[in-house]
Amino acid sequence: MKNPSDQRIKEILHTKKRIAVVGLSNNPDRTSYMVSKAMQDAGYTIIPINPNVDTVLGEKSYASISDLDQEVDMVNIFRRSEFLPELAKETVQAGIPIFWSQLGVVSEEAYSFLQENHVETIMDRCIKVEHAKFK
Repeated sequence: MKNPSDQRIKEILHTKKRIAVVGLSNNPDRTSYMVSKAMQDAGYTIIPINPNVDTVLGEKSYASISDLDQEVDMVNIFRRSEFLPELAKETVQAGIPIFWSQLGVVSEEAYSFLQENHVETIMDRCIKVEHAKFK
């Protein structure tokens, strides 16, 4: 597994502003909430993907990637690594061009599938940390 260059990650963060966040909790103490709130405050549109909540951060939540009825630039994953292969399939089916998984979330199977389907893939990186690096 190989992430894009820092320069490419910077380009992604400067141009891709609509992020579907899989596993976004409505609990302000959870990392997914804190990271997504920081990204929202930085000007990104956050679209929650969580079947257990109706809204998060003032945005309507969707049950799954497949249920999205709006375009997004990327998915940001806050689920355990074993869920990545299925989420990768949903991402490809939805035509979303960028797949990003948070720190510690990695799957070689998902990575290979995403590469075969020409989805730009970033794994094991915190989007908030990367964003702070490239402000």
